[in-house]
Amino acid sequence: MTASSIEHTMPAGHDRAGEILTEEALAFVAELHRRFDPRRQELLGVREQARRQASSSGGLDFLPETQEIRESQWQVAEAPPALQDRRVEMTGPASPAKMAINALNSGAKVWLADLEDASAPSWYNQVDAVLNLREAAAGTLSHTSPEGKSYTLRTDAPLAVPVTRPRGWHLPEYNVTVDGKPGSGALVDFGLHFFHTAKLLLANGQGPYYYLPKLESHLEARLWNDVFSFAEEYLGIEHGTIRATVLIETIPAAFQMEEILYELREHASGLNAGRWDYLFSIIKYFRDAGEQFVLADRSTITMTAPLMRAYTELLVKTCHRRGAFAMGGMAAVIPNRREPEITAAAFEKVRADKTREANDGFDGSWVAHPDLVPVCREVFDAVLGDNPNQVDRLREEVQVSAQELLDVPSAGRVWTQKELTTNLYVAIRYTAVWLSGNGAVAINNLMEDAATAEISRSQVWQQIQNQVVLEDTGNTVTRELVREVLDEQKEKLRAEVDEANYQKYFQPAADLIAELVLAEDYIDFLTLPAYEILEQR
Repeated sequence: MTASSIEHTMPAGHDRAGEILTEEALAFVAELHRRFDPRRQELLGVREQARRQASSSGGLDFLPETQEIRESQWQVAEAPPALQDRRVEMTGPASPAKMAINALNSGAKVWLADLEDASAPSWYNQVDAVLNLREAAAGTLSHTSPEGKSYTLRTDAPLAVPVTRPRGWHLPEYNVTVDGKPGSGALVDFGLHFFHTAKLLLANGQGPYYYLPKLESHLEARLWNDVFSFAEEYLGIEHGTIRATVLIETIPAAFQMEEILYELREHASGLNAGRWDYLFSIIKYFRDAGEQFVLADRSTITMTAPLMRAYTELLVKTCHRRGAFAMGGMAAVIPNRREPEITAAAFEKVRADKTREANDGFDGSWVAHPDLVPVCREVFDAVLGDNPNQVDRLREEVQVSAQELLDVPSAGRVWTQKELTTNLYVAIRYTAVWLSGNGAVAINNLMEDAATAEISRSQVWQQIQNQVVLEDTGNTVTRELVREVLDEQKEKLRAEVDEANYQKYFQPAADLIAELVLAEDYIDFLTLPAYEILEQR
């Protein structure tokens, strides 16, 4: 087959998209699809089989067939110099250019350049993100606001090293078709980014580095590893140049951390603990396994809850045993420069969160706002001293069982109507802004991405299914109660925005959230039906 059997649309309103959607880049994307998309589709089918089996048995366990991998001696490849020190990682979308420049200039060691949960995947945004990342690698990224304010890359201090997060295996890209079939968001994002930036990044003393989201098995990691090996060969780049950090943000992946690192060992950099997606995954995976898997109100589940401690301690131990980096989770609280009290509270929460992570052995952590970079750096500086990381801290005393990872009741058994209301408000508000093209949204002094909407709507669905009794009102969570609260939150949001904005984005968002939380059957990802709506706009 030839490159002519790949088709694509041009993003409306983007006058430089042709620089990214070149014939050569699209031929590479087409080859990735022909070689790897059949396996991707097969593995997505395996996900549901595995979920049904785990849910019917009421649990998961470490895989007996991979015991030898867990017990044998092996290490991941040594980290390249540019990734030796990851004590502070700034997260945020790679489009628009202003946000990309602010992240690169933030003083963080690493920038998670997000084409996934913090980005609404309009075709414009995805192509623009790759263009910005190419310009950043070339050192030419700049932006001038409509008001005439200029944004350029700083020259007085090092820029953050970009680590790009493509979309997960489950997400499509309808603006690219290969041999008549819709594209894979993951392969399109990776293919365009790698083709346009790999050699530029290597010339900078960096490299094509990636965060891999939503993996559910080591076989999915193996697929990524094969994609990487082929891509390196295709561009004539040395094998092992690509480095990947995997987000352990699904419950099945928590039972396969060793195996995931093993499959990627020549390309692996580390693992990351993603809180909201992890809790969302527990609901999704065990949605029909009984009330013992009903999560408490999400605001009450701290990282010190026993099941979360088990998850993070196992992650640190696994990474350091294999010479990989253990990366802490998101500090979602954000300061408000106009309100000193809110800023002070944000700093205090971030300091406590990062102190726990640094003392537990994490090598670095995420923040969502440039003003929080100094706080996170100060905490990790105090623990690391002159060392770039603490990979040599093996945590051999840690022992984690399958039962501890699945001990959902240890997180508490508190449910309130206040939280039910918050979940519906946040899910609608976030989804509305997402539909407008923005995936990183400040709500109630928190920087939210798609994971927040996912856990919010999932908790409401789970509470309906299990007829949870709310502590503060005594109400039982029923569809009727949720409809009442939905109507209240719709009116509240309607009062907060202009009517045109409400009709265009908030009403469709409210309709979608209502459909998801009231449905008899659980929908695996909010972003799948939301993407259908986004594409129709």
